Amino acid sequence: MTARGHSRLVYSSAAGRVCPGCGRPEHECQCRKSGADAPVPVRVVAKLRVEKAGRGGKTVTVVYDLPRNAAFLKGLAKELKQACGAGGTVQDDAIEIQGDLRDRIRELLLKKGLGVRG
Repeated sequence: MTARGHSRLVYSSAAGRVCPGCGRPEHECQCRKSGADAPVPVRVVAKLRVEKAGRGGKTVTVVYDLPRNAAFLKGLAKELKQACGAGGTVQDDAIEIQGDLRDRIRELLLKKGLGVRG
C-alpha cells in the first residue's frame, strides 16, 4: 500500500484546554453546561439525607439541592469536613460527608444562616 491517497491518523498526547472547574477537556465540560458559575441565591435551603447503598456498608451524609456554584460548594465542603473531622467530596450539586453526621451538619448550616430540611 502506498501513502498516496490514504490519510494517516496521527494521535496527540496533548489534552488541549482543560476546564479549571471540573478538570475535564473543554469540549466535555460539565460545569459550564450546568451553570456552575451561577450566582448563589440569597436564601439557600439545603436538604440532608443519609445513604448507605453502594458504598460497601459505609454511611455517608449527603447535603443536596445546593446552588451549582463551584466556589460555593468547594468552600462549604471544606468547612463541613473540618468542623466534622471527616472526609468528604463534592458531587454535582451535593456534598457528601463520611459518617452519619446529620445533627452536627444541621447545626453548622443553621449557624451559617442556611435553611435546612431533612
